[in-house]
Amino acid sequence: MNSRIGRVALIVVGVIALGTGAVWVGQGLSLIPGSVMTGSIMWFGIGLVVGIVGVILLALGLRRRAG
Repeated sequence: MNSRIGRVALIVVGVIALGTGAVWVGQGLSLIPGSVMTGSIMWFGIGLVVGIVGVILLALGLRRRAG
């Protein structure tokens, strides 16, 4: 991504996805109680995927431009 706005957008969306994924993983593993998602292995899996996507978006946004 060459434009500054595009890179900032990737970073922002990546941080949001990583945070959301972390919360869902915590709820799926019963580390964060008080939700219908607590203890559900499905939310652990969904959170893991969303968190990985967040890391990828962050890496793309923070990557230095070649040249």
